[in-house]
Amino acid sequence: MCDLLIEPKGSKTDELVFLLKNRITPGVDETAKVKVDFLTAIAKKEIKCDLVSRQDAVDILGTMIGGYNVQSLVDLLRYEDKNISSHIVDSLSNTLLVFDAFDDVLQLSKTNSDAMQVLKNWSEATWFEKLPKVPESIAVSVFKVSGETNTDDLSPAVRATTRSDIPLHALAMLESRMPGGLETISSLKEKGNPVAYVGDVIGTGSSRKSAINSLLWHIGEDIPFVPNKRRGGYIIGGNIAPIFYNTAQDAGAFPIECDVTDLKTGDEIVIFPCQGKIIRQTGEEVTRFSLTPNTLLDEIRAGGRINLILGRKQTDKARECLGLEKSSAFVRPNLPEDTGKGFIHLPKK
Repeated sequence: MCDLLIEPKGSKTDELVFLLKNRITPGVDETAKVKVDFLTAIAKKEIKCDLVSRQDAVDILGTMIGGYNVQSLVDLLRYEDKNISSHIVDSLSNTLLVFDAFDDVLQLSKTNSDAMQVLKNWSEATWFEKLPKVPESIAVSVFKVSGETNTDDLSPAVRATTRSDIPLHALAMLESRMPGGLETISSLKEKGNPVAYVGDVIGTGSSRKSAINSLLWHIGEDIPFVPNKRRGGYIIGGNIAPIFYNTAQDAGAFPIECDVTDLKTGDEIVIFPCQGKIIRQTGEEVTRFSLTPNTLLDEIRAGGRINLILGRKQTDKARECLGLEKSSAFVRPNLPEDTGKGFIHLPKK
């Protein structure tokens, strides 16, 4: 594909650029390394590509989350090339998984104004502030599975060999528990609102991430520049298994525990996250809930709990290096009361 981007030879050029931007797994996948090397060579003018400019190359590097792209962007900072410097600053400012490269940027900031700008942007949480807040009200269509939904219902063990292929594996969701369920979800989507998965008990059984992957493939939203994976989505349960709840948080979903007795498939409801209530379109209140943990809306806004934890830590570290107080951009987690005995109570011998 890289060769065709340099010499298209009659290929569909728009499709080639789309594939480069959106269909290569980011991070530390082997193909990500090829992509980073190719884009870096364009940015350094080692390769000329009419379909991807130097600025485009740096921008695309900035969409790759973390991994191979980080050191490349840090190295490009050292070039101090004004033609691409603002793009490098933006790309690094929005990258959360920098790990040890943070120290490289900090050291470089002593002599490099672009590196200092990256540090300031991290300190101001620009990556977080630019993201849309969770709406005050969210209209959804209900898809309800009465009784218990366990992780094997969502990710059948007999289909385990396909788990790495999320779109394919997701086709087996509910195949035994509720045949025809996926068709019902599809028809509910045609109403125009997101579909909320509702159940009396959700997520019991083994702690398999593939269960969330399958569920969010049907009710979540695409992750920009990340192929074959989705995030977000609304999961409402009378009881949600703790590990499943945590996995939903990591995936940027909105898990809600509340009384679901009065909800049924096809209901049109409105969720009020801050008020902790769910109403029907008619205005009739259905049920109430509490946000747990108190950082949940920040987690959803950040695209997942892990993004929030790492991004918040990066912002705090940058502010500490700049002699600033902690950022007020985030809701800080409520910590258990310190009794002086620690948080784990060991049994007496």
